[in-house]
Amino acid sequence: MSLSPEQSGFATTQWSIVLQAAQPGDSAARAALELLCRRYWFPLYAFARRRMATVPEAQDLTQEFFLRLLEKNSLAAATPERGRFRSFLLTSLKNFLANEWDRANAQKRGSGRKRLSLD
Repeated sequence: MSLSPEQSGFATTQWSIVLQAAQPGDSAARAALELLCRRYWFPLYAFARRRMATVPEAQDLTQEFFLRLLEKNSLAAATPERGRFRSFLLTSLKNFLANEWDRANAQKRGSGRKRLSLD
């Protein structure tokens, strides 16, 4: 059974806002970015919260996700032809969370092992 955007917490996409937000540098783009962040922060946080141990961890990762999304101008890759915006965001968030989990759980080279002398 598929949930409607309202049931899933995602607002119906206004592509004009997404496309405007992907144009860095002007005040209209900043306003569009602010609107997108306000609309999509909670649904993405709720998605992350279902996968995180703590509320602060989910909040921090959601904030970091938006920061990286903006720094990399990833919104430029989102277009109506490529599918739903919420699918783009969820896929991006899943990849981000997987990368963060890998980074947090990676063992440093040689960690926990005794050094062996080659002599």
